[in-house]
Amino acid sequence: MIQIFQIIVLIFSAVVHEYLHGFMAHRLGDDTAKDAGRLTINPLAHLEWFGSFFLPLMMVVSGTPFLIAWAKPVPYNPNNLTDKKYGEAKVAFAGPLGNLVIAVVFGLILKFIPFFSLTFSGLLGMIIYINLLLAVFNLLPLPPLDGSKILATFLPAHLRERYLSMERFGFVIVILVVMLFGQVISGPVNFLFKLIAG
Repeated sequence: MIQIFQIIVLIFSAVVHEYLHGFMAHRLGDDTAKDAGRLTINPLAHLEWFGSFFLPLMMVVSGTPFLIAWAKPVPYNPNNLTDKKYGEAKVAFAGPLGNLVIAVVFGLILKFIPFFSLTFSGLLGMIIYINLLLAVFNLLPLPPLDGSKILATFLPAHLRERYLSMERFGFVIVILVVMLFGQVISGPVNFLFKLIAG
């Protein structure tokens, strides 16, 4: 039951993450996501079978300490953004920021509403942890993660193009990093969790 709750939280948190990418692009003048029907928090518009269901389910069943899931990336056209310099970085940062806000809100609920049972407090803690994990993980500067889009904004044009071209190997890079450095990634997540949840 706990594993099912984990997957549900992970899926909805990933949906909010992708929605906020589209929302920020829309605020900056690009309606690509809106025209594609992706400017919604309806999970059916964002989910895909492998990253949203199969992979997280297999990770839960196998007992891995790390959970990875994703929704379909929200499309946007950087040429339509009104902020030509920092627009792509703003769109990229909106997703992790949304997960961080969710974590903080549930952390405040956990801290200031003391009448929850131990079980319910544990579920709130799970929501906080999963959203912190999504925020920190997506801010890693690895193509195609959001952190790479943010970093690329500040690189010279010739380095930016070469750096982002690594995206074709993105899935392999991300899996290797999780396998080899999962414990390193969990360090800042655990620190933020203690800071927020107490």
